[in-house]
Amino acid sequence: MITRDEAHHIERCLQSVAFANEWVVVDSGSQDRTVELARQMGATVHSRTDWPGFGIQKNRALDLARGRWVFSIDADEFVSAELADSIQAVVRNNRDSNPALPQAFWVARRSRFCGKLIRHGDWGGDRVLRLFLRESARFTADVVHERIQAPLPHGRLTGYLWHDSVESLQDGHQKMVRYALLGAQKLRDRGRGGGRGARLRSLWTFARGYFLRAGFLDGRAGWQIARLNARGTYLRYRWSGFGPDQAAREAELETGANFFKPA
Repeated sequence: MITRDEAHHIERCLQSVAFANEWVVVDSGSQDRTVELARQMGATVHSRTDWPGFGIQKNRALDLARGRWVFSIDADEFVSAELADSIQAVVRNNRDSNPALPQAFWVARRSRFCGKLIRHGDWGGDRVLRLFLRESARFTADVVHERIQAPLPHGRLTGYLWHDSVESLQDGHQKMVRYALLGAQKLRDRGRGGGRGARLRSLWTFARGYFLRAGFLDGRAGWQIARLNARGTYLRYRWSGFGPDQAAREAELETGANFFKPA
């Protein structure tokens, strides 16, 4: 797990994976009680002052793990009882005598937006690759939206990984800005920056999530998620045409904007 200022989530998250032999936490300069609470619960916490991006930071945590199987989890997530049983069943299965056992497993994830369960749109039907053999997998080095690379085939676990992604509209807006800024950096690093087509891409993001993937069925929350995703797409591509300093200044202005005006 990697963390920063997750004191309000860390205990629930770690309690949900109480079955693990070890908890490895790499913290990025938390100013709240994240580190203290994690250590009180028995986690091994390593603090890093630099921020290389999500992928590299998660590989740092992976390099500190000692178990044969690793389950990657974010602090704002927690494991259901059924998923906990499914993870333990895989770990108990001796792969040396069962070489057909996959080396990595998908998990179904259910997300909540301001406390509301989201069943449709871009967040509906979400799945993530999280359980894997330590020596067979690595995270990509992407600064954001990193992926686990592990040999095929991949299995599927039962149960759910619950995700409290956004707790308030302000929280959602701030996360959107932060991810858009990192996404712009990722585009520039790949030589895809320039800002062209930002509005068209934004419109497509909204239409895909709200209409094609039926985000409207989630009511007001579905509308708000579609707006946030569209705005994030627009800013990501627009800022990719700026230098890092100018993009950071634009992000500061966007953070202070009143994106969700009162109805």
